[in-house]
Amino acid sequence: MSWGIELWDQFDNLEKHTQWGIDILEKYIKFVKERTEIELSYAKQLRNLAKKYQPKKNSKEEEEYRYTACKAFLSTLNEMNDYAGQHEVISENMTSHITVELARYVQELKQERKSYFHDGRKAQQHIEICWKQLESSKRRFERDCKEADRAQQYFEKMDADINVTKADVEKARQQAQVRHQMAEDSRADYSSILQKFNHEQHEYYHTHIPNIFQKIQEMEERRILRIGESMKTYAEVDRQVIPIIGKCLDEIVKAAESIDQKNDSQLVIEAYKSGFEPPGDIEFEDYTQPMKRTVSDNSLSNSRGEGKPELKFGGKSKGKLWPFIKKNKPPPPPPASALPTAVPNGPQSPKQQKEPLSHRFNEFMTSKPKIHCFRSLKRGLSLKLGAAPEDFSNLPPEQRRKKLQQKVDELNKEIQKEMDQRDAITKMKDVYLKNPQMGDPASLDHKLTEVSQNIEKLRLEAQKFEAWLAEVEGRLPARGDQARRQSGMYEAQNPTTVNNCAQDRESPDGSYTEEQSQESEVKVLATDFDDEFDDEEPLPAIGTCKALYTFEGQNEGTISVLEGETLYVIEEDKGDGWTRIRRNEEEGYVPTSYVEVYLDKNAKGAKTYI
Repeated sequence: MSWGIELWDQFDNLEKHTQWGIDILEKYIKFVKERTEIELSYAKQLRNLAKKYQPKKNSKEEEEYRYTACKAFLSTLNEMNDYAGQHEVISENMTSHITVELARYVQELKQERKSYFHDGRKAQQHIEICWKQLESSKRRFERDCKEADRAQQYFEKMDADINVTKADVEKARQQAQVRHQMAEDSRADYSSILQKFNHEQHEYYHTHIPNIFQKIQEMEERRILRIGESMKTYAEVDRQVIPIIGKCLDEIVKAAESIDQKNDSQLVIEAYKSGFEPPGDIEFEDYTQPMKRTVSDNSLSNSRGEGKPELKFGGKSKGKLWPFIKKNKPPPPPPASALPTAVPNGPQSPKQQKEPLSHRFNEFMTSKPKIHCFRSLKRGLSLKLGAAPEDFSNLPPEQRRKKLQQKVDELNKEIQKEMDQRDAITKMKDVYLKNPQMGDPASLDHKLTEVSQNIEKLRLEAQKFEAWLAEVEGRLPARGDQARRQSGMYEAQNPTTVNNCAQDRESPDGSYTEEQSQESEVKVLATDFDDEFDDEEPLPAIGTCKALYTFEGQNEGTISVLEGETLYVIEEDKGDGWTRIRRNEEEGYVPTSYVEVYLDKNAKGAKTYI
């Protein structure tokens, strides 16, 4: 099977076919190129997707990746990066092994095809020239033969005519001979050119064209073979990355199997455990006992010998005496984030032991009251929130312990790093001392002093946090017992005299409801004594307290405090869940559960906790 033999007369069709083959090759190159672009785009989108869901540094998301499920998801994102990398490898290999190679081969193929068909056209032109020469000699031979025949006929005619002279006959004979000689020369020339043309034509159809077509056939077969090899390479490039892609998928499955729900549950406990104990049982409060009160219809002077409802100051001092405006509003429990077990069953609003108004009014008239809460209630309750305290006192005990431990570990690492640097500088200084030509030992003194100062500063910082950590670790186990013990002691105490401002704090729970006329009657008395109360000396401090949580005093009589703030205690909890404190000249009440009280045993009125 040879194109030179079978297709000797299909030069133009072969030219079209080989051009079509090159077009097919270029189309395949374009296909592979677009595939590489798709792979690159897919890899880029996968990387962007993995980057989009990566945890941001120094953010809350980074802390969430402690959980095994989040770690598995992070492993999946990392494997997706590797997965995208394999698609980039596919693109690179297809570009280098297929696109680039085939593009270079197409250029070579075009040059080779051009040379073959150039040789074919040159052979065609040569045979056409030979054919034209043959045709020209043939026509000349034919013309000469006709001229010789006419000259012979003219000679014979002249020779037969008796009227023609002998000279004319001889001239006609000579002309006929010349024509015959020209015809013979044309015949010989035609015969020679014909033989040459036949030889050239034989060479053209049996040698030149078959050789050229055979080369074109081999070129075309190489093109077909090359495109087949490229398709095989196309598949092999994909096949080479399949094991790595499979490994990525296996790692994703392995990460999914490493998820431990029990471990994640334990991490939730470690993250949010406050260290507090659940509140104890609430004691039953019996409201079925009838309240014995008598109402006076005349004036306050009649209250000395007869019972009357308790005096309830109004007007100017009304807002000062009772810090709780709304009825049935207990002191808020500690923040839910710090005390998950807190329920709205904490200490109720401040209550006092009820007694007839006449008795209280007699004491009020015969003794000089010291209701110093009027001054503190006059001042505005403004609170400027700041940053988180350095000792993490805004956190529950367990979380605070973890943060302090983490801070101590970080400081120890910094100390070790500085010590290693100091040792390196010391060794370098020793080398300089032994070999002065290497450097000046005195040049390292400044750096050594600086490093030593840094170490000392870090050690002091570490000692400070270690002290806080020791305080938390020492207090954390017994905190629940202490809270219950203090709560029990507070419930056993009763208010004594009217001199304590807490005794005048009446819980607005509806136990005492006065008529509008009674409130109007008391307003005048409260106004008369208001100025006298403002001039009283402040109550002495009986201890200090530390705010465990931030409290915003939004009601009259309360005071706002910040977490970790230290204040003076001027009145203990009387069993109503509120403690009276002082900050500079500002006084007010805060929930007892929001502060940690340290009482001075030598102070007057202080209780001793056993």
